[in-house]
Formats: sequence, C-alpha cells, structure tokens
Amino acid sequence: MARAQPALKTGLRRALQLTVTVAVTWFILDRVGLGLNELQGVDPALWLPAPLPLLAASLLLLVAYFASAAIWGLMVRELGGPSLPLRDSVPMFMIANLGRYLPGKVWQIAGLAALARGRGVPARTAATAAVLGQGIALVAAAAVGMGALLGGPESYRRWGLVGAAAVLAAIGLVAIPPVFRRLSTLWVRLSRTEPEGMPRLAHGLRWLALYTANWVLYALAFWLLVHGMGLGGGVVPVASAFAAAYVLGYAAFFAPAGLGPREGFLIVFLTPHVGVAPAGVVAVVSRIWTTLVELLPAAVFWVSWVGRGTSGPAAGESTGTASEGGGREHG
Repeated sequence: MARAQPALKTGLRRALQLTVTVAVTWFILDRVGLGLNELQGVDPALWLPAPLPLLAASLLLLVAYFASAAIWGLMVRELGGPSLPLRDSVPMFMIANLGRYLPGKVWQIAGLAALARGRGVPARTAATAAVLGQGIALVAAAAVGMGALLGGPESYRRWGLVGAAAVLAAIGLVAIPPVFRRLSTLWVRLSRTEPEGMPRLAHGLRWLALYTANWVLYALAFWLLVHGMGLGGGVVPVASAFAAAYVLGYAAFFAPAGLGPREGFLIVFLTPHVGVAPAGVVAVVSRIWTTLVELLPAAVFWVSWVGRGTSGPAAGESTGTASEGGGREHG
C-alpha cells in the first residue's frame, strides 16, 4: 500500500496537469474563435509546405538547435568547466532535449548533466550552465517576440509596451555583474539545482547577445515554414510570433514542452496576419515540424553515442543536479 501511494499521487498530478492544459488551450482557442469547422474549411494543400522552403526552414532550425548546444558548451567553459568541442556538446545537448517530452521537468537537465559527466564535465557545472541558459534564452526570446505584440492590433501593442519595458529592465539587470550574479544564483536554486560556478564580468551580456542571435535564427526558420505554406504576413510580426508563443508556452509550466498553450498563443499572434483557420494549421504543422527536426537528429546521435560505448553515470547514480519539479525546456 505504501508503494502504491506515490504512484497514485503521481497519477493524480499528471491528470491534473492534463486537465489544466486542455482547459487553458480550449479557453485560448475559444477566445480567438477557432473550431473544427474553421479547420475543415481550409485548403488541404495548406497542410503541405512547398518542398524547398520546408527544406530551408528545417536546415535553419537545425542550425539554431546546434547553436543552442554551442552556447551551452561555451557557458560550461566560462563557468569553470572543461572546453567541449562541438562534436561532443551538440550530441549531448540534442540527446538531453529528448527529456523535454517525458513527464516531469527534471529529465532534460539531469540527462544533460549525466551525459556531460561522461565527458569529464562536473555534473553541477553542466546543470548550472543549462539552467542559466534557459533563463537567459527566455529573456532573448521575449525580446525577439516583442515584434508579435508591437506589430499586431492596437490591443496587442499596449501589452507590447509593457513587455518591452520588462525586457529592457531584464537586460539592465543582466548588464550589472553583481546583480546578475545574485539573480543567477537565485534562478539556479529555484530550479532545485546546486549551483557550480557563477558568471563573471560581461558574461551575462555576451550570453544574452548570443541567445538573442540564436532566437533570431529560430524565428526566421519559422517564417520560412509559413512562407512555404503560401501564407503572407510581414517577416517581423510572423517570425516573432514563434518566439512570443514559446515564452508564454514556457510560462504554462503544467504543459509538457508547452504543448497546447504554446500553439494557442501562436494562433492568437498569427490570426491578425494570416487569418484564424490558417493560423490553426500553422500551429499544428509547426509543432510537428519542430518535433521531427529535433527528434530525428537526436535519435541518430543517440545511436552513435551508444555505439561508441559512451554514457553518463550508471542508472540510479546521483548527479547532484536537480529533483522532481526543477528544470524546464530549453529551445
């Protein structure tokens, strides 16, 4: 009976998360006026992007994923860890990202720490770099996503001004090394991760600049996808909608990988530019697209990683990084 109680609690928690996710997603879609009737009325060809734009979008998205891995590797080194070549940091990062699709938000961080440990990186350093990277990437994504609000209808622009002020305040805090160090320590501990090494001097601004450029790549890849679907809309409001929806989907901590709320907000931001039904199609297609571009290379890296006999600590060995409830998705 004692063993059944934790399983029961976990099951109830998962059921509650699913219920909240469905309710929030339904509320967003209901407010924007999207239902099955609207989706059934779209041109079936809209579901299949043109091959060349789709290929270009996928390649650029893959480059953005690899760039995220490279930035994480740089952060590991600047936090006092060893230098990681791209041939190591990219596979580790992509494989660990598979943890985003598992129940519980700890697996991405813990998996990355375990894999990095197999390459001589202290687990806590790898986890600290990952958690800090998540926080800074959120600020960068919010900055890129401001175009979706400021370039939208009047009601969106008012929120855009509030968001822009918040982003500028966050950048100002990052620019002050003592403040950034304190905020970094707090952010890492809130993720239930023991910090290892802290940023110095201009690390915060450099990391923020790199992640902002990284998010520009993500946004442009999304715009290429939308362009390949034959839809219009300016590059700034359409591309930045992807970043804005990511931030709001991240805030929906109850949804695995932001699934549901992220698509709902993406529809909200795209509707003024492409229409509600096409926006719904884009939301579905883009989720499938991002998942495949992420999972397929990760699977290849995993097979190669296992084939080389490379692994992290044995199952059940503590990495000293996080516990259930800590950590969130990265990209």
